[in-house]
Amino acid sequence: MFDSIKRDIQAVRERDPAVRSNLETLLLSAGLHAILLHRPAHWLYQHKRYLSARFISQTARFMTGIEIHPGAKIGSGVLIDHGAGVVIGETAEVGDGCTIYQGVTLGGTGKDKGKRHPTLGKNVTVGCGAKILGPFKVADGARVAANAVVLNPLPPDCTAVGVPARVARIAGRKPAGLDHVHIPDPVSQEICRLHIQLDRLEKRLRQLESIKPKEPVWLDGPGAVQQPERIK
Repeated sequence: MFDSIKRDIQAVRERDPAVRSNLETLLLSAGLHAILLHRPAHWLYQHKRYLSARFISQTARFMTGIEIHPGAKIGSGVLIDHGAGVVIGETAEVGDGCTIYQGVTLGGTGKDKGKRHPTLGKNVTVGCGAKILGPFKVADGARVAANAVVLNPLPPDCTAVGVPARVARIAGRKPAGLDHVHIPDPVSQEICRLHIQLDRLEKRLRQLESIKPKEPVWLDGPGAVQQPERIK
């Protein structure tokens, strides 16, 4: 148990630059408190003491703002940074060394029974506000960008962005920390394509407007009708 606590504290010290000491981490890290309280709750859940397990998990939620169902499996060295609004469902699994930021949901879609929440492999990073919904696996080393919505499995060492999320990059190495800035933005890319199309249409319209209209033609005789002028 103490070895597990040491690994959890070490994960916070290594990946949270705001922390300055082990004592500060142990006393003031909400993410660490949520994980430490989850361990006995999960043990009680495995031994079918569901009421006691839920009581501990709800107490942890009240104290930290992080809701981890006692049935969820949390590996060692997991960092929940800031943590406000994090929700981890009953059948979710979080592998060793994962990093989860605030506002993340590891949830279900409401269509599945049994295993209905995602499984995170080792060293997965999930950016703030991201949603991973469904009973599939996010492979080792994957990175989910902030506010992405993941609905399908992700391959190892990839970066997923957008709503719904798509794989923007696959690296053949273990990724470093999540870069919230230098990632492709699918919304801005789509706006860029629309601007290019609009420029083409405006050029074509100017070409049509530059054509000199024909002179009006008058028909002689009774009931003569003037040919309408072309619209300028």
